[in-house]
Amino acid sequence: MRDLGAGFRYLLKGQRWVARHGRQYGFGLLPGLITLVLYAAALVALALWGEDLVGWATPFADDWSSPWRGLFRGFLTAVLFALGLLLSVVTFTAVTLLIGQPFYENLSEKVDRDVSPDGHAPESGLPLWRELWISARDSLRIVVRAALWGVLLFGCGFIPVVGQTAVPVIGFFVTGFFLTEELTAVALQRRSVELRTRLTLLRSRKTLVWGFGTPLAVSFLVPFVAVFLMPGAVAGATLMARDLLGEEIDEGGEAGDQAATTFPQPPSGSPAPGR
Repeated sequence: MRDLGAGFRYLLKGQRWVARHGRQYGFGLLPGLITLVLYAAALVALALWGEDLVGWATPFADDWSSPWRGLFRGFLTAVLFALGLLLSVVTFTAVTLLIGQPFYENLSEKVDRDVSPDGHAPESGLPLWRELWISARDSLRIVVRAALWGVLLFGCGFIPVVGQTAVPVIGFFVTGFFLTEELTAVALQRRSVELRTRLTLLRSRKTLVWGFGTPLAVSFLVPFVAVFLMPGAVAGATLMARDLLGEEIDEGGEAGDQAATTFPQPPSGSPAPGR
């Protein structure tokens, strides 16, 4: 339970950090706004031409009598829009992070410098195109994992009682875990930590991850809210990444709320985790 509260505090600390650094917050809003406009345009197009798309995809229903043809195609149109809306919620964070890679990378570095006792921020040393490629590749892998969980939970949703009570709660925890992975990746990729190692780190502190990611997942159900919370979420995830790696956090000369459990560091002389 201690880690659960610590995770939530990192979320609040990230929001407070960007509130004290207005310029960084302003730049951090841009990727979310761009993504929101793109997704809104796609959903409007789906609402306007979704029925035509369904009609084109179901020519076998042209000869059906009324009202069955209209009911069938209306149902498929509604399902198509619902799937588009679900996909937009699931992928919003990954796409925003990809579009805003330079913005969030800069924000994360400034958080590292601000809380590091020596003012040092790790750097990957890779060109921007390489960082974008790694981010896109890893985000796709996470989206696939999240989609598999989504299919499983969707199937469990048909179980009486359990499907209407426990499954939605589990869904928020699962979403929070993957959301946290995407956000901490900004800081951990600069430290050359591969996806598999990142997942191992997060699984070793599940309650910390849930405390950070689950309330954020609930908030991110509304994409417009996600736009305003994203910069602070990246800042908070950077602080939590330092905790996961056992790095010291110095906030205004006072030690941060760093948990006692730290991830073991590679022995002296061993290479750092590579990409």
